[in-house]
Amino acid sequence: MSRAGPPQGAKAPSGGSEPRAAGSVGASMSPARQLVLLGAGHAHVHVLSQMAQSPWAGAQVTLIAPYDRQLYSGMVPGFVAGHYTLEDCVIPLEPLIRRSGIRWLQRSVRAMDTTTQTVTLDDGSVLRYDWLSINTGPVQDRALIEQTMPGAREHALFIRPIETFGALWPKVVEMAESKPLRIAVIGAGAAGIELAMAVRKRLPQSAISLLCGETPLGAGYDERVQARIKAALIRRKITLLPDNAAGIRPGEVVLASGATLACDVPIIATGAQAPAWLLSSGLVLDLQGFVAVDACQRSTSHAQVFAAGDVSTRMDRPMARSGVYAVRAGPVLALNLAAALAGQPLTEHQPPEKTLNIISCGNRFAIASWGKHSAEGHWVWWLKNWIDRRFLKRYREAAT
Repeated sequence: MSRAGPPQGAKAPSGGSEPRAAGSVGASMSPARQLVLLGAGHAHVHVLSQMAQSPWAGAQVTLIAPYDRQLYSGMVPGFVAGHYTLEDCVIPLEPLIRRSGIRWLQRSVRAMDTTTQTVTLDDGSVLRYDWLSINTGPVQDRALIEQTMPGAREHALFIRPIETFGALWPKVVEMAESKPLRIAVIGAGAAGIELAMAVRKRLPQSAISLLCGETPLGAGYDERVQARIKAALIRRKITLLPDNAAGIRPGEVVLASGATLACDVPIIATGAQAPAWLLSSGLVLDLQGFVAVDACQRSTSHAQVFAAGDVSTRMDRPMARSGVYAVRAGPVLALNLAAALAGQPLTEHQPPEKTLNIISCGNRFAIASWGKHSAEGHWVWWLKNWIDRRFLKRYREAAT
């Protein structure tokens, strides 16, 4: 098994009867092997962009994704704050699909069976695969959240699926035009922190609360970054509540302490869960229900199955399930899918030891961290804006 860092310019095989994995000797590929791509997360968008530039011969590729576009989550706080339109945050999938020549089923997954190598879709149809790649992205399991937070399903605004949140947020802005709102962001991870400050920017007259629970604010970041985050929230007059939501009723959030918080719009920004259909799939999962994968992003139990991004956990590097790593997983995933189809050795994905993390603070201001180093300012936001727009531009241009 070869070892290499993420190949930034790696391309999928093209043309002829012997597709090749980049950097290896070609081998014959059985005709019409069925490769199924579940989901259109960041890694699969990269795979599609590679196919659009150089279509893969000898395999029938099917994408299963419910939407004709991918909404880039990294820019959603900017959309909430009013810096971007929703269209600014979108990667159109249809042009990529059309250019790559693959089949697209505009559906969602209901079940998966590794014994029969099939997936069942939400319309009841069954699709067989020879090779499968899962990149469905994070989900918020409403049934699970309802168990710990009764009333959430009926009264709260969930940030996932992100398409639904994008469609509903303008309605909240419209509500705020008639009166100041009381908004509670439930969940103080990076997503909740960014959303709270984005809401403050967009709705300056509203009361914003952030329910932090018992987890330290900005957990996982260096202490100096945590201090910067807390100071940024306080400067923006966001109320920090070290309590959990135990239920949601019309007009209020019930807190674990027994108190209630007046609230017009509760926003659920708690951590993501694994898709429920994975539990009966037959795949080996980690303790949280995410697909256990090796250094090549391949299932530790089923060699025909790959998984990347938030739906998977690298068992040798459990912390490698995050948005940053998901974005970086695409090039090696494309390389390894091509190699697997061609019967060639796979390449290990080597995430960098340190990554640049940027938390936007609503008003074109941001906090950056790189290992133990950190900085903040308007220039950091402009850096993030440049990185995000370049990311989208890359995949938009791949379809033209």
